[in-house]
Amino acid sequence: MCGIVGAVSTRNIVPVLVQGLARLEYRGYDSCGVAVYANGLQRARSTARVAELAEQVASTHLEGGTGIAHTRWATHGAPVVHNAHPHFSHGTGADAASRPGRIALVHNGIIENHDELRAALQAKGYAFHSQTDTEVIAHLIDSLYDGDLFEAVKAALPQLHGAYAIAVFCKDEPHRLIGARAGSPLILGVGKDGQEHFLASDAMALAGVTDQIVYLDEGDVVDIQLGKYWLIDKAYKPVAAAQRPVKTVQAHSGAAELGPYRHYMQKEIFEQPRAIADTLEGVDGIVPELFDGSVSAARVFKDIDSVLILACGTSYYSGCTAKYWLESIAKIPTQVEVASEYRYRDSVPNPRTLVVTITQSGETADTLAALRHAQSLGMTHTLTICNVATSAMVRECELAYITRAGIEIGVASTKAFTAQLAGLFLLTLALAQSKGNLSEAEEARHLKAMRHLPAALQAVLALEPQVIAWAEDFARMDNALFLGRGLHYPIALEGALKLKEISYIHAEAYPAGELKHGPLALVTSAMPVVTVAPNDALLEKLKSNMHEVRARGGVLYVLADADTKIESGEGLHVIRMPEHYGELSPLLHVVPLQLLAYHTACAKGTDVDKPRNLAKSVTVE
Repeated sequence: MCGIVGAVSTRNIVPVLVQGLARLEYRGYDSCGVAVYANGLQRARSTARVAELAEQVASTHLEGGTGIAHTRWATHGAPVVHNAHPHFSHGTGADAASRPGRIALVHNGIIENHDELRAALQAKGYAFHSQTDTEVIAHLIDSLYDGDLFEAVKAALPQLHGAYAIAVFCKDEPHRLIGARAGSPLILGVGKDGQEHFLASDAMALAGVTDQIVYLDEGDVVDIQLGKYWLIDKAYKPVAAAQRPVKTVQAHSGAAELGPYRHYMQKEIFEQPRAIADTLEGVDGIVPELFDGSVSAARVFKDIDSVLILACGTSYYSGCTAKYWLESIAKIPTQVEVASEYRYRDSVPNPRTLVVTITQSGETADTLAALRHAQSLGMTHTLTICNVATSAMVRECELAYITRAGIEIGVASTKAFTAQLAGLFLLTLALAQSKGNLSEAEEARHLKAMRHLPAALQAVLALEPQVIAWAEDFARMDNALFLGRGLHYPIALEGALKLKEISYIHAEAYPAGELKHGPLALVTSAMPVVTVAPNDALLEKLKSNMHEVRARGGVLYVLADADTKIESGEGLHVIRMPEHYGELSPLLHVVPLQLLAYHTACAKGTDVDKPRNLAKSVTVE
């Protein structure tokens, strides 16, 4: 989602700010901008890509030692230039609109009471030039400013209801930058020799500039000046250096290089064998110590009697898959909740529940809020499956399993999803062992299968030419139906999500047994039906569902194991998987569905890596 970069330095910082925005492009955005102090407030904004902003900056010779920059994903107000960040305050009075402002601000998040604040500020004479909630913050700080920006920000923050990360500077204090966070991530970057300092929403933005990072806690406010910085916490008490230590974080910019691939999504699909190998590196046996944390995993696992999984989007589908594993292998009752819904309904808490959150970024606002709600209900045993070891989610959970998928640039998740499944399968085995439901022979069999995953994934990726042929058909369609049964129903859901995310083809997924309970009414020759058909206990039932489709003139596209005896024919297209993968089959069957979505989008000419209206990291509700 939105990205922030800010800096206070003695050098021209604009190239660093623009480069930081380029490294945050993967988060998704629809406008961008940069503002600096240069004998007043100066800025450049664009609704094109960061590259166009860079050209604009160069042509106008925008330079300065203090500045802020932003990539915006529109929430309040359309993605047009006057809504793009940074926003300026404009003072009050009849000529306020024409006078340069003194406050410059960028903001991630949503201010829920912006309407009330806007009305109050308008009553004081402030004129608004955008439809954003962000401009409200700039005017509010301006209205409270009395020569000390830090004090003005402190006075403004209690009036803001919602989520935010902000970076703000004032033309009257040109070498000072204030940052604050509540519900959205923000980090402090310590420059070389401590003579320049940075703010960013993601360490990736500062790759190559500094690797000395301070992670701000919820409610922190930081005051950055030349050669120094200090923090206060949510209670506005000074924070000692030991409480927010400087950490060395290697956020290599090379991780974002496209290389020989056409799109990042394609690159990331083909990185899955390596991502799984890295995620499983060092796993020689199933032990609780695989799950690091502030408490003993062995004690937690023995104490719990159920699992609650909280996640959003693709991560939710990985949780739905894990439910089958946890109940069939570990024999533990498992509930999977959409995180954005969970905290808004009455539920029955169980203090012996293990609350498992799944998130790629570890900053997903809905999932963090759901975690905190579960904790407030007395469910304190928490574990996260996450791809970012330094994220808020990892810090707030007792236990964690860090996947090693590497940075994922494409908005549509691929390698992060399969890495999550690998982590969840390990969790299943660890819980099964702790409950006495995993024999040594079963442990050895599962570990052998997991070690085989990278090679098995390579074999599935070799099916790409056959998937491309399917994609040529799908590119001409407006709708698609995905079917799966049992363990593979969530994989059908994920396949449908991928197709609609990047090709904009309407797609739905159903348990195949539900076909005759409604969805069959949609089936015609213009509605391709993708079926995930592994050779498992439900295969014969699935074949009956396929016959129902063919009898209505539907066209089937089937991912079948080699020994399923499903043959291609009129209205029936079959791609044979290289081998049967048992419990780990979901990790393999999802790959052709990823490739199908990717090549369909390519055939349609859509923006594969940055699909319309979507963002990579959803840090607001």
